[in-house]
Order: sequence, then C-alpha cells, then structure tokens
Amino acid sequence: MRASSAQIRSRRQAINSRIQSEQPRPPQRHQARLLCVWTVLVLSILGLAARLVYLQVDQGPRLKAKAKAQQMTKLPAHISRHPIVDRNGTVLAKDEPVFRLFAHPFLFKKSGAEIAKALSPIVNRSPADLQQSFKEQKSGISIARGLTEEQATQVRKLWLDGVELTSGWQRIYPQQNLVSNLVGYVNADGQGQAGVEYSQQPLLLAKPPEEIVSHSAAQSFLPDYFPAQPLSSRDRTLQLTVDLRLQRAARAALKKQLTKFRARRGTVIVMDVQDGSLRALASEPSFDPARFYEEKDSSLFKNWAVSDLYEPGSTFKPINVAIALDAEAIKPTDRVQDADQISIGGWPIGNYDGRGRGVLSVTQVLENSSNVGMVRIMERVQRSTYYESLKKMGIGEITGTDLAFETPGQFKRKQQFVDYAIEPATTSFGQGFSVTPIQLAQLHGAIANGGKLVTPHLTAGLEDNSGKIVKNLDLIQPRRIFSEETADQVRNMMGSVVANGTGKSARIPGYRLGGKTGTAQKASGGRYRNSKVTSFVSLFPLEKPQYVVLAVIDEPTAANAFGSTTAAPAVKAVIEAIIAIDGIPPSHPQEVKSPTAPPDKEASETVPPPVD
Repeated sequence: MRASSAQIRSRRQAINSRIQSEQPRPPQRHQARLLCVWTVLVLSILGLAARLVYLQVDQGPRLKAKAKAQQMTKLPAHISRHPIVDRNGTVLAKDEPVFRLFAHPFLFKKSGAEIAKALSPIVNRSPADLQQSFKEQKSGISIARGLTEEQATQVRKLWLDGVELTSGWQRIYPQQNLVSNLVGYVNADGQGQAGVEYSQQPLLLAKPPEEIVSHSAAQSFLPDYFPAQPLSSRDRTLQLTVDLRLQRAARAALKKQLTKFRARRGTVIVMDVQDGSLRALASEPSFDPARFYEEKDSSLFKNWAVSDLYEPGSTFKPINVAIALDAEAIKPTDRVQDADQISIGGWPIGNYDGRGRGVLSVTQVLENSSNVGMVRIMERVQRSTYYESLKKMGIGEITGTDLAFETPGQFKRKQQFVDYAIEPATTSFGQGFSVTPIQLAQLHGAIANGGKLVTPHLTAGLEDNSGKIVKNLDLIQPRRIFSEETADQVRNMMGSVVANGTGKSARIPGYRLGGKTGTAQKASGGRYRNSKVTSFVSLFPLEKPQYVVLAVIDEPTAANAFGSTTAAPAVKAVIEAIIAIDGIPPSHPQEVKSPTAPPDKEASETVPPPVD
C-alpha cells in the first residue's frame, strides 16, 4: 500500500530533526575565543589604518626629506694641493686634470680594427695591441691612463661609440730634476713624501667645497645631480724663496765640478744673509718627482744638504776665530807660531802640506789655512767657554729650517771636551764634530750680517690671487751670536783669503768677496778614511754682504781635488750668476777689462798648486 505524499513529507522532517539533534553544539568557551580573535583582527586593522594616516599625513613631509637625505651624499671636491711657484711666479708644481680611457666593445658601432687604428696614435699603442685588449672582455677595458686635455679632446673628436673618458687629477712638476730636492713629490694618494710637498703639507692642502649628489642603494652616483665640471679649489699659491734662474746656474756649476772630479755627490747653497731665505739649493744626484717610483736609491728623496752630516774642516776656521775674538782671547793683530807639526795630548797635528810657516797673524792663519795656527789660537780660549760658545750657536742641534728631514749635528759631551785637550784642538780646524751643509751656511751668514743667526728657509708663504702673502712661515727669531765688530773683522779676514790666500781661484775682477776653502777627511767607524769632502764658502759682496754661497763636493776621486779646485770654481760661477741676475755693479770697475782688452798676465798664468 502506497504512502501518501503527506506521510512522506512528515517522515522526512522527522529524519532531519533527528540528524540536527544528534550534531554536537560548540561549547561556550569556543565562542569566546572566536570573539577575541575577531576583536584583535579588527583592532589591528584599525591600528594599521591609523598608523598609515599618521605616516602619510602627519609625518609624510619629514619622512620624505629623510629618505631623500639617505639617497644623497656630499661629494668633496678633489682635494687639490696649492700650486708651488718660485719667487718670480714660475710654476714648480701644480695639479692638472688627467683622463683615463675605457673601451666597451659590446657598444662598438665600428669594427675593432677601425677603432684601434683611430686610437693608436693618440694613446701611443699599436693597433694590434689595442685589438687584443678589445678581446679580453665585453666592457670596462682600460685602454690608457694619464691622458692630457689635448689627448682627451682628440678622442672626443672621433665620436666613437663604446669609448669612454673619465677625468681625474695629477700632480705635475714642470721643472723635473731642477728643484726636486726642494719641492719633493706626492705619492699615488696625493700625500707629500719629500721636500716642501711633505714639510708644508698643511699649507698646501686646499679646503675644498662640497657638492651634493645623489646615489643608489649600492652607493653608485646617479647622473641627475652630478656636477658637470670637476670640483676643485684653487685660491692660493705656495711661494718659495728660490729663484729658478739662480737654481739653474747653481745646478749647472755643481754638475760640471762633480763630473770633472768624479765625485759621489755635491750641493750648492745660496742664502740671503739678512733673512735666511734660500735663493738656490742644488743637490746632485737628483730625481724626477713625476717618476719617483722608478728611483731605486731612496736616499735621494732626502736632501742631503739638510739630512746628512759631515765634518766641515777648514771652512769652520773663521767661526772659531770669531769665537776667540768675542771671548777677547785674541786680537786681530795677534801672532802665533806655525810649526810643521805639534803634539796635543800625545796626538800629532800638522798642516795639510806638512809645512810650518813661522810666525803668522790671525789673518795669515786663515789665508794659509794653518791647522797648527788654529790650535794655537783656540788654546787661548778656556775650554768651557769654547764649548759653551759652540753650543750657543747651535752645534749639535738643528737649524729649524722648513726643509724636510733635517738632522741635528753631532758634538761631544762637555766633560769630554773640557777634560781632553785633543777635543778642542781638532775642533779648532773643523774636525771631531759634524754639521749639515745648511748649518754651516747659517753660521757664515752670521759673520756676513753682523753677528745674527737667522733661520735658513725656503717657504715665503701662501699667496692669494692678487699676489699678496696671506700666511707667512713661523720662523725662529734672529739671535746674536757674535758682536758686530767681531763679525766685521772676520769678514775682512775672509776677504784676504780670496785676495791673497787659498781662495784665489774664486776671484772675480771688479768685485770683492770673502771666502774660505776646506778639505776634510771623512770619518767612518771612529777612523778617518782616504776619502774626503772638499768645500768652499763665500760672502758676497764683501763690502756689504747679501749672500752666503757654499759648495760641498763629497768624495771627489780625481787627482788634484781640493776645496780650491773643486768647490771654489762652482761658487765663483754662482756668484757670477748672482751679479747678472741682480744687476750688481762692480765695486772696482777699473779692474773689469773690456772685451777687446788683452788678457791680464796674472789671470793667464798657470794656477799654482791648490791648497786646502
């Protein structure tokens, strides 16, 4: 019997009700958890929305500026060094733009052979060599560095795709070896390593401006803010006291004598005796500051005129005479006995030629460069007074020059000097202690200027664009070491040395100059060797000295090498250059012969055997 439709519906409803009644209902605690989760989600969304509004609306401008600042960096200018010039403005060192050439072969629109042929004469590389370089990689191939502005312009005119020029700076030295011992050089990082480049680095470094440029997260500069021109600061010039014309003459005279006498090295110093400014200082051998890295002998980077010591020998005798005069131990008219040899503390002391000349005046002791005579003169000075006088003038110390790497002299302890008679005896003729050439020039400057010790210096100061010195060098103030009367007396004695004594080879017709020769043995390990140092120091003009000129020739090996033959001719040539450059008229014009006049008999005679 079939069920009616009403029964069927009733039965289905009953089944559904039973199924629903059998399903478990969630417990009350589960509903609470769901409510908490939904609450947290809603609050988080509201918090994020509020934070977003805060950052976008309230903090938006500040954060935007901060982000921009993080993307920008201050690009300092090339930390240029001020140019260095001589007293007349001639450039000795300066920064100059240089360029580096790169190739990117994947960007070439022409064949590598065509590009190599075009670049070859500009970069001084063969086409085959350039083509080989193009094969190394697809981009960033360094083709040439150190290109000049002219070479860079030639490259630009080629309009080559795939060729890139980058700019930089390089320190150049137009005078090359001529002033390398004074100017020095800078290394690859632009730091001074010798000469003025080293000693005056604080003055030479310019204070550069800064440019704001943008960069990526990888710190690469972006082109939108990059300056079109290289940054630089060139508002000052470092002026030196040296005169390049005189420097050239000094170097030529020095090289001539070094070659003639096959000497190891030499130096010539020209100092203004009034203020200590160095008008010339040549040292040989020298180096090219632009190619310093090729020099194997690093000792050349130190100017030996200020960094190496030597025993001055007879050129120190005028200084000792001044000490004795100032101590009132002698008078210019005093006379001493000059024997061929004497014994001091058991040590024999003799003259350079082994001869004794009998009774000599103080002036004649200098004229004949008598060692025995000097010992007798200085024996009249109390040893302690003698020692203190030497210390007062700076023996054993530095001069305070602005030249780099100055070495202090060497001198005995006072007790040793006072207790042993041989010490003051050898010191009297310039041995047993050591000085630098620059210190000897300084001491003779005191004789020339009336007794004041001035500081030898090379730097005049920083000069602005108008030529005005805006920063001077801080120098030690001059101090008196001799009385003016003593200085004048010794100066006249040195004039007699040139007129009548060992300095005759330095005479210049029409002019008067003072001088003193020197030939000293070189000491090594406490003993004197066969090698020697020859020298000549001069004061010019004698009537009112303006310059002291010193030449030192180290280890001449040729025959007949004495101070009068090796160093005096170099000094004479330098003084002749001073006369021409400064336009100094002769003090005795009657001695100056016209070009058509017959040669002077005395001048044409063979020079007598040299002494000292």
